[in-house]
Amino acid sequence: MSVTATLHHRIRRPRAAGAVLLALTALGAASGCSGLGRTAVGPVIYTNERDVEVMEQSPLVRGCHALPGGAKTVDNNTLIDMILYRSRDCTGKGSTYLSTRLTDQDAPSTPVWRSYTLVH
Repeated sequence: MSVTATLHHRIRRPRAAGAVLLALTALGAASGCSGLGRTAVGPVIYTNERDVEVMEQSPLVRGCHALPGGAKTVDNNTLIDMILYRSRDCTGKGSTYLSTRLTDQDAPSTPVWRSYTLVH
């Protein structure tokens, strides 16, 4: 084998290994949100009816999350979109879709948010 062929052969192995690693990483990322126990990365910060700021760090992706004391303002600082609800059980009309890195602030006469789910 020539020097050029040997060098070319040595370069191809790391590239092939890198491609396999990248594919496995992508596969894990694609299925990441669907597993139990997964969390949103980042905090949900809200201001309740008493003007107290509350922060929930990296909430679970699955399930309905209560907003104790209600929420007048909600900052979605996670990497996952969320849906806000006026009910305590994440049901009913009047829900709002809140994209990642956005804030929802209600008018003073509007009922507070009582729960949320994360979109996965």
